[in-house]
Amino acid sequence: MHPTFDIGITTLPAYFTLLMVGFTLAILWAHKLGVAQGMPGNPILDCGLLMLACGLVGSRALHIVADGQFWDYVHLCTDPMQVPALSLGRGLKCASDAQCLDAGLGDWCETASGLCRQRQDCLRVFKIWYGGYAYYGGFLLAVPTGIWFLRKKRMPIWRVADLASFGIAMGLVFGRVGCFLAGCCFGGITDSGLAVRFGRWSPAWDRHLADHRITDLAAQSLPVHATQLYEAAACAVISWLCWRRVRSGVRFQGEAFFWFMLLYAAFRFGVEFLRADDRGLWLGGALSTSQLISLPLLVWSAWVLWRGKAWPDAPDVPGSPAAGPSEDHAAA
Repeated sequence: MHPTFDIGITTLPAYFTLLMVGFTLAILWAHKLGVAQGMPGNPILDCGLLMLACGLVGSRALHIVADGQFWDYVHLCTDPMQVPALSLGRGLKCASDAQCLDAGLGDWCETASGLCRQRQDCLRVFKIWYGGYAYYGGFLLAVPTGIWFLRKKRMPIWRVADLASFGIAMGLVFGRVGCFLAGCCFGGITDSGLAVRFGRWSPAWDRHLADHRITDLAAQSLPVHATQLYEAAACAVISWLCWRRVRSGVRFQGEAFFWFMLLYAAFRFGVEFLRADDRGLWLGGALSTSQLISLPLLVWSAWVLWRGKAWPDAPDVPGSPAAGPSEDHAAA
């Protein structure tokens, strides 16, 4: 576990930093290919940045509502001592408030335990740089916002959506590697050869301690599924498949985007059974929040791909550029 990057003058949270790097590269990638296909570049950049902002807001909102940490935000305002303390990671104990502040883990160091704690903060819910995101919340807010923006700019909505397909998947690769470094989104205990162990004070270590599976003297958590890396690998494959589909020519505008939704929803539904972190459970613990969202997206995407036509009909503004890449570009 390596939750922060030390760049000398300050430290950066690994998850948030990689998330921003990944989606920034994704926007630039989509912009480059869109321009090569004859689309104006500035609206693609503007739409990408707007969707990134909406993605942060939406994923933050779903995390607060559904990930089981709602009361932590309440207690930060009413009684911060009820909020679990956080570790610097790698078995390190804090010795000063500055260490906690630099790592973005708290405002003061509880020297007796070597853990970082928060002071009263009724505005923490709005401080997105502290982490706490649920991908599907961002997706569900960013997509309609992007459609609205593209309509306003008279851009071909589903052609741009195809460009977003491989970009979103690539951004998720970076985000899930950030999750792994931060130790969040960990999997259940396993004896698989692919299992990993997280260090003392990591989220997995804390869970196993709370479940009385280890003692507070344990240096590491029990071996768990590296679900973050499973998803990163899956998203890398999905990104490549969608990119190849766009480059070779789609059957209809939006096809690559719906393939992204289908493949990601199917994988996400399955990998959720391997996860063991707090992420919101429903129906008596049978399904997670992400699984409940994945199901309708999976069905919708499968129906559109079977139908061979994006829905709703003719979403692009009349007079927008023709569908699909040019023959020269498709052969590239």
